[in-house]
Amino acid sequence: MRILALLLSLSLLVIVHELGHYLFARLFKTRVTRFYLFFNWKFSILKAKRFNGKWHVKWFNAKTPEEWDQYPDNTLFGIGWIPLGGYCDIAGMIDENKTSENFESTPQPWEYRSKKAWQRLLIISGGVLVNFVVAMILYSAILFHWGEAKLPIQNVKMGYDYAEILQENGFKNGDIILAVDGVETPEISDVSARLFIDKASNVTVRRNGVDTTFMLAPDFRENVIAVANNPEAQLFSIRYPFVIKDFVAGSLAEKAGMKVGDSIVALNDTAAITAVEFMTRLANCADQEVKVDFYRNGELMSLPIQLDGTAKIGAYLKQPTEIYETYILEYGLFESIPAGIKLGVETLSTYVKSLKLIFTKEGVSQIGGFGTIGTLFPEQWNWAIFWNMTAFLSIILAFMNIIPIPGLDGGHVMFTLYEIIARKKPSDKFLEYAQNIGMIILFALLIYANGNDLFRWISSKF
Repeated sequence: MRILALLLSLSLLVIVHELGHYLFARLFKTRVTRFYLFFNWKFSILKAKRFNGKWHVKWFNAKTPEEWDQYPDNTLFGIGWIPLGGYCDIAGMIDENKTSENFESTPQPWEYRSKKAWQRLLIISGGVLVNFVVAMILYSAILFHWGEAKLPIQNVKMGYDYAEILQENGFKNGDIILAVDGVETPEISDVSARLFIDKASNVTVRRNGVDTTFMLAPDFRENVIAVANNPEAQLFSIRYPFVIKDFVAGSLAEKAGMKVGDSIVALNDTAAITAVEFMTRLANCADQEVKVDFYRNGELMSLPIQLDGTAKIGAYLKQPTEIYETYILEYGLFESIPAGIKLGVETLSTYVKSLKLIFTKEGVSQIGGFGTIGTLFPEQWNWAIFWNMTAFLSIILAFMNIIPIPGLDGGHVMFTLYEIIARKKPSDKFLEYAQNIGMIILFALLIYANGNDLFRWISSKF
């Protein structure tokens, strides 16, 4: 399900990104020879071209029919078979598909190289612009349809569980974080931003009903980054009880006499206050009879349950938002638009700030590829999360593409801005060399990022 969500999300974003280039190119009467989702080495899953008043389609085709070549002004649309992106092939533009040798002929009026600098700037930045706009639209639609769920940090009465590295720096399981550097933190996202981006020096928590402030080590942030090498690792996790929401078919717990609403508090006479504690201990009791203590309507009760090899009782548990008091911020149509734009800008700002962590020894080791991105999606399909992640990835795609590296849109923007300022256009040969160097850098980053994912996956298996 994660693979499906990732593939669908990235496919949508690639299409809208390339559509940005396409629309601006057509606006300035620039020919777009091909518009592709995925790469089509050797053959295409689908090819389509419109001429003579109708669409012509070819499936699993390697060679374009000669008849189609008679209509060079019409774009060839297609779907390749290598799901690593897509492309918009603009005539007269040096990119990964063309070199300076392709431009020895006289420039044609319908070519990219014949257009004014400001027009070329809009064509090349069109993909980034559309990605930003799509992110804002998605955030606005999400807020309008689902609203914004809020679980105030102080409403989590059992507090949070903390990763070992945080416990080594003064946190204790059950702490409720109240403030960082004296600034209140109503949301757990506020805590993350202040601790790991703003480099905090002290934290105030509520511990066993008493407010306590403690100092953080100067290298706290760097130490956390260095050990958090699992893309699925959680530095904070909400502590909540195992309250039965429903039963699976053939549930052992239901057969033993448990009911919906029962709140489990112990296993084999050992306290298991939180859901995580209970499930962790239960995993070591396969094929055993266990004693489960729970509260039902305020009364403490016990039942024996004979487990099978799965070491599960066959019950769904309530989620934190179903146990603790939450609230939904609802937005009307006209309220959701500025709120969505604000959320998009805040998301971009937080992402850009977090990038400075990459330029540390610890941060470099955390770079991930498609595997890391895939873990951002849940194992079960959820439309709200899917669209939220798609909006987030749209912002990432836009920002990463505007970085001034040859081979990315930002590289073309950089050279076009140079031309506008210096009133001198870089030579085609120079652009070709820059493009090749940029592609080497990008492929190296791609291999490194996905290599990190592979290394972490192998390490987790052995």
